[in-house]
Amino acid sequence: MSAIKIVNLKKKYKEGKEILHSLNFEIQKGEFVGILGSNGAGKTTTINCICGITKPSEGEISIHGHDVVADYKEARKCVGLSPQEWNVEIFQTVEEILYYQAGFFGVLGEERKGRIEEMLNIFDLQDHRKKKFQSLSGGLKRRAIVAKALIHNPKVLILDEPTAGVDVETRKAIWEYIKKIHQEGKTILLTSHYLEEIEELCDRVIMIKDGNIVIDRSMKDIKAEGKLEALYLEITKD
Repeated sequence: MSAIKIVNLKKKYKEGKEILHSLNFEIQKGEFVGILGSNGAGKTTTINCICGITKPSEGEISIHGHDVVADYKEARKCVGLSPQEWNVEIFQTVEEILYYQAGFFGVLGEERKGRIEEMLNIFDLQDHRKKKFQSLSGGLKRRAIVAKALIHNPKVLILDEPTAGVDVETRKAIWEYIKKIHQEGKTILLTSHYLEEIEELCDRVIMIKDGNIVIDRSMKDIKAEGKLEALYLEITKD
């Protein structure tokens, strides 16, 4: 069974504009896949369809065998999403954000306490646990968002621009943790405008242009033929 399977995915909006045109791809358990594309290519729409935030117009999406529409609750339990935009109550503290997110996914009691402490330690947030989200620096906010995505130990982690706006030190720290959980078997889907981030972390690259997949190749093959940047610029130059 694959971690994510997408068959003939289409997304149209009310005004008739089709954002995604029959996307087909499959991500196996334990893969680390990067999705690239210029602004408006369809990356975020694809992620939103996978997570159930946006309903597909046509096609099917399953996560560990659970259909994201027909079996939404089970599919959603399998996914941790770190979105590009903050998806938290900004007046809550870091600890409160993790507490309520854990409860939402049924992580309760001692397990909840343990997961919260684990996330605070891993992302170096112990000294900031009682601070309101709105008072945190950009780097600390980003760490808190990734911690929130992982609090219920999902089978699939989706990272949408996880290091946008953070300093180099924070970016490297997030990279190291992401590498660690991937080595432990976590399936990860990453979108980023930092090509070096995709090169550093991903096994495979999917490029989307105008709602279509134009490249789906291993990072090893891409590097063997040249740089990811050159390929990206060639694909997106129009």
